[in-house]
Amino acid sequence: MRTFFIAVIGTAFLVCAPLARAQDAAPNHPALTDKFYFSAGAFVPKTSTSAQLDSTSLGAGASIDFERALGMTTQKVVPDVGFRWRFGDRWRLEAEYFQLNRSGDKVISQDITWNGQTFTAGTEVLSKFNFSDVRTSVGYSFFKTKDKEIGVSFGFHVATYDVGLQAGSSGDQAKKVLAPLPVLSAYGQFALTDEWAVGGRLDRFTMSYDKYDGNVTSIGLDVSYQPFRHVGFGLAYRSLFIVLKATGPDFSAAFTQTFQGPLLYMNASF
Repeated sequence: MRTFFIAVIGTAFLVCAPLARAQDAAPNHPALTDKFYFSAGAFVPKTSTSAQLDSTSLGAGASIDFERALGMTTQKVVPDVGFRWRFGDRWRLEAEYFQLNRSGDKVISQDITWNGQTFTAGTEVLSKFNFSDVRTSVGYSFFKTKDKEIGVSFGFHVATYDVGLQAGSSGDQAKKVLAPLPVLSAYGQFALTDEWAVGGRLDRFTMSYDKYDGNVTSIGLDVSYQPFRHVGFGLAYRSLFIVLKATGPDFSAAFTQTFQGPLLYMNASF
């Protein structure tokens, strides 16, 4: 019996030792191990935007393509910042923010009705479309090793709109809308070496609650290079697709937006 137990212990040691050595030899990238992570960079999204603002008392209009009808730029460089806090071995809190403010100045070629006011063809219309997105989430990594991580999270894309049209001496027909849009996410990070890592994230949700109705899809892909212990660099792709209807006591608004493009950033972790 004693010989049997010695044989079992020896066999377990022979099996576990290579696995332990393999784990020790796995890449040790700071993005997968550091408690705090910060990033700041330049996001260059290509944007497509259509919106409709109806007045409850003055009647409905039609959806407006802000790039084609009102002359807004389709691409612009904007700042993007991110944060991650690992508050447990498998738990993480994340946040990311970007803001895109645009304006247009164009003589319109067709009638446009916005918030109950009609701008006739041949009128010079000044427009603004200011948008910001704060993405927050709490995630749990159900699979995690020193160099690999896969998990799920729940959070919000808090979208803020400030949209308006103005012509001549008419008042600014503007409306501000704040929409907290819940999302479910799946994410993964993988260290290729001690300096190189890749990651990805997919957010998706369809909702109808309170005064909001719509869906959100967001994709993030990252390749990061960290040659220094606490400082690194990354190239990423970000996309955000929003279809939203919001109602208020005196208005109803509808937005359809896409943002997609590269993100170049610098990060710090510790």
